[in-house]
Amino acid sequence: MPGPFDQLLDSFNRLPNIVWDGILLGVAVVIGLVLKFLLALMLRRKPRPGRPAFSVTRSILSRLGQPFSYFLPLLTLNFLLPLMKMKPKVEAFVDRSVGILLTVAFANVLIAVVKVFEDYAYHTFDIQKADNLKERKIRTQLQFIRRLAISLILILAACFILLSFNNLRRLGTGLLTGVGVGGIIIGFAAQKSLGNLLAGFQIAFTQPLRIDDVLVVEGEWGRVEEITLTYVVLNIWDQRRLILPINYFVEKPFQNWTRTTADILGTVFLYLDYSVSLDGLRNELSRLLENDPLWDRRVKVMQVTNTSERTMEVRALMSASSSGNAFDLRCNVREGLIVYLQKNYPDAFPMDRVLLKRNPPPAAEGSGNSYAS
Repeated sequence: MPGPFDQLLDSFNRLPNIVWDGILLGVAVVIGLVLKFLLALMLRRKPRPGRPAFSVTRSILSRLGQPFSYFLPLLTLNFLLPLMKMKPKVEAFVDRSVGILLTVAFANVLIAVVKVFEDYAYHTFDIQKADNLKERKIRTQLQFIRRLAISLILILAACFILLSFNNLRRLGTGLLTGVGVGGIIIGFAAQKSLGNLLAGFQIAFTQPLRIDDVLVVEGEWGRVEEITLTYVVLNIWDQRRLILPINYFVEKPFQNWTRTTADILGTVFLYLDYSVSLDGLRNELSRLLENDPLWDRRVKVMQVTNTSERTMEVRALMSASSSGNAFDLRCNVREGLIVYLQKNYPDAFPMDRVLLKRNPPPAAEGSGNSYAS
C-alpha cells in the first residue's frame, strides 16, 4: 500500500510541467534568500560599547548583501535545473540564460569582495591623521589596484559569457591567426591610451604623487583628490577641479610640497623704513609664534634680506606641519606685525623724504648804506 510520501510524489508528478517548473523556481528563490538570511544572521553581531565605527562584518553585510540576493537564488536554480520538465530547446535556452546570469552575479560578488578589502584598507590606513605619508602611499596603490582588479573581473566575465556561444567560439578560433596583426594595429591606434595606462602603473608604484599630496601644477595650488587609470583630479584651493592626463606627471615638471613630508616653511616679507627697531620686531615675531597653535616650533627666524635707497626688506621665516597651516600662519603673523608697527612705529612704513629749504628774501631795492643828502 503506497505511503503518504509516495502519494505526495505521485500528485507532484501529475502536475502540469509549467506548474512544476514554477514551483521549482520559487523553491530556488526561497532557498537562496534563506541562505542569505542565515549567513547575515551568523555575521551580524551587536556592536560592543567602545568599538570603532568600522568593522569587517558590517562592511561584508553592506557590500555583499545585494550581490548575494541575486547570486544564491541563481546558484540554487542552477542545481535544480535537471529536475525541471522542459522541452530540449527550452531547456538549452534556460540553461544558457541561467549560466550567463550566474556569471554576471558571481562577477558582482567578486567586485563586492574587492570593495570589502578596500574598506578594510581605508580604515587601516587612515589619511586623516597628521603624519599620513605611509597611508597616502598605500592608498594611492590600492586605488589603482582596485580599478585594475574590477576591470579584470569585468573582462573575464565578458569572455566567459561570449565563450558560452558556440558560434563565437568558432569565430574566435578563426580569428586567432589575425591576432598578431590586429594587436599591432590596435597598439598604433591606441598609443596614447596605452601610454596613459603605463604612466598609471609608473605613478602607482614609483609614486611621484599620491592621494592628498599638495601640488602646484599649471600655476594652481591644490590637493590630489583622485588618481584613475587615465587622469588625475586636483582639488584647487577655491574648490575648482583641475583634471590632467596622467602622463602629464611623467612628462612635465610639477611641484610636490608633500613628497617626503608635509612639513613646510613659510615666509612673510615686510618693506620698512630704516628707523624700525629690529630687536623689537624680532621679539614681536617670537610672541606671535609662541601664541599661535599653527606653528610647529621648528623654525623661527627674522632677517634683513635686502636693502635699497628707500627701504629695507625684512623676511620672517616660520615653519608649520602642513602647507594649509603654513598659509594661515603666514597671514596671522603678517597681520600681527602690521598691527605692531602701526602702534609702535607709525613712521616705519616706506616714505619719501623731501627736504624743503627756504631761501632768504632778496634785498630791498635802494637799500644799503647810502643816505639821502
